[in-house]
Amino acid sequence: MSLPSDADLDALARALGQQLLQLRQMLVTAESCTGGWIAKCITDIPGSSAWFDCGMVAYSYEAKQALLGVRPQTLEQFGAVSRETVVEMVSGALVHSGATLAVAVTGIAGPGGGSEDKPVGSVWIGWKRRGGYARAELFRFEGDRDAVRRQTVVAALRGLQRQLGD
Repeated sequence: MSLPSDADLDALARALGQQLLQLRQMLVTAESCTGGWIAKCITDIPGSSAWFDCGMVAYSYEAKQALLGVRPQTLEQFGAVSRETVVEMVSGALVHSGATLAVAVTGIAGPGGGSEDKPVGSVWIGWKRRGGYARAELFRFEGDRDAVRRQTVVAALRGLQRQLGD
């Protein structure tokens, strides 16, 4: 498995930025397992303030509820790493920002924290356009913590590009 390099991440973020700029869209990120890495890739680009509104890093259940409006019942019933939670995260990111497009990620980057039904490398990513429906996808990434997080950033950015192409 060849991991994406920092240059790969930068190229993806720059291409996304061009799309957002051309379409006059603003992006918000809601990140758990990536700890702000998606927002970092975006804000490494000079001028990204023209297309990036804000990023929220919500690790704890309490932060997911307070910052993104994830319902306590959702977390209790399905857990933080679930379709239901990522859909509420991505929707909440749009509600709590001025953005028109959102991405949310929640997963188990490891090395611990995995279970039989949610092994290390399980990551849910959600995407949503303002006024549209959320789309969520489960990924099973391989590798150590850095590898899982790096692959999550790539999948999140590529998914945003697809959302803009729809």
